[in-house]
Amino acid sequence: MYRIYLFVMLLFVVSCTDPDDEPTVPIPPAEEENTYFPPLTGDEWATTPIDSLDWNLDKLEELKRFLAEDNARSFMILVNGRIVVEEYFNGHSATDTWEWNSAGKTLVTATTGIAQQEGLINITSKVSDYIGTEWTSAPLEKEALIQPYHLLSMSSGLNDESNFITKDNLTYLADAGTRWSYNNVFQILIDIISEVSDQDFQAYFTEKLESKIGMEGFWNFGPIFKIYHSDTRSMARFGLLALNQGKWEEETIVAEDFFQASVQPSQEINPSYGYMWWLNGQPTFMLSNSQEVFQGSIVPNAPTDMYAAMGFAEQRLYIVPSKKMIVIRMGEASNVSDSDFALSDFDNVFWEKLNEVIN
Repeated sequence: MYRIYLFVMLLFVVSCTDPDDEPTVPIPPAEEENTYFPPLTGDEWATTPIDSLDWNLDKLEELKRFLAEDNARSFMILVNGRIVVEEYFNGHSATDTWEWNSAGKTLVTATTGIAQQEGLINITSKVSDYIGTEWTSAPLEKEALIQPYHLLSMSSGLNDESNFITKDNLTYLADAGTRWSYNNVFQILIDIISEVSDQDFQAYFTEKLESKIGMEGFWNFGPIFKIYHSDTRSMARFGLLALNQGKWEEETIVAEDFFQASVQPSQEINPSYGYMWWLNGQPTFMLSNSQEVFQGSIVPNAPTDMYAAMGFAEQRLYIVPSKKMIVIRMGEASNVSDSDFALSDFDNVFWEKLNEVIN
C-alpha cells in the first residue's frame, strides 16, 4: 500500500511539471574584460571593432567631418585600452608630433607624485625647503606659506599678471591657499624636481615616467612656456595610465593615493580643479583668466565623472572612468573656441556631437 502511495505521488508531481521548464542553474557573472596595455615599443596596439559597440556610425562620420573642418589634427577614442577610433586630419600623421600646451601640466603633476613617492619631496613642505628663500618678491613670511601643493592646485596667492616666471614678477597678492588663479607659477615644480633629483627635469621625466609607459616626446623649455610635444598615441598612453590611477599593467608608476588626490577638488575655491586636472561634475567652476565663479559643470554635455587635461588651442585628453574611455583631440585652435586659455566652448559642442555617436 505504501508503494502504491509513493507511485501516485510521483505521478502527481510529474503531471504538475511544465516539460518546457529548464532546471534553475546559477549563472556566474560575466568576467570583466581586462584593461589592455600596448607593448612599450613598436606600433602594436589592439583594437575593438566599432560595430561591436553599437555606436551610431553615421553620427561618427559627422563628428569626423566636424573635427576636420574645425582644425583638428588627430582624434582618438580608446575603450578599455583598445583603440576604437584613430583619425588624422589636415596633413597630420600618426608619427607627427604636436604640442600639448597646458594639457602637459598633468605630466608635471604625475612627475611630482613620483618624486614624492621616492621621498625626494613632500608636497606639504615649504617650496623654499627645496630651492631656497627669496624665490619670490613676496615678504618672507608670506613666501614661507607656499608649498608644492599650492603650485599643484593653483592657489599660491602670487601675482598672475605675467607669464614670465621671474622673482620680480612673483609678487604677493594673497596668502597661499586663499586665492585660486590659473597661471604659470606651477613651473617652479620643474625647478624643484631638477634640484632634488640632481638632474634636469627632462632626464628625470624620461626615466621615471615617459620610458615606463612607452611615451615618446620632448619638452621645449622656452623663456615663457614649458611645453611637451608628442605624437597622439603617446598622449593616449598617458591617458591609459591616468584611467588606471597611476598603474601601468601591474607596475605602480604614480602612487594611487597621490593620483586619486590629483583628480579630486584640490581646494574649495574652484572645486573643478584638482592637481592641474580639470574636473567635471562639480557644483561651480572658475575660468583660466577670471576670478568670477560660475555655477555648474565645466562641460555639461560630458559625463560627470570625466577629468581632463586641457591646453590652449583645444589640446584635449578626456578620461571617463565610468565608460573606461579615453578621448583625444589635438590640433590648431577650434573655430568654435571663445577663449585663449584652457576652457572654451569647444568642449560642450564636441561632447554634444560625441554623445550622438556613443549613446
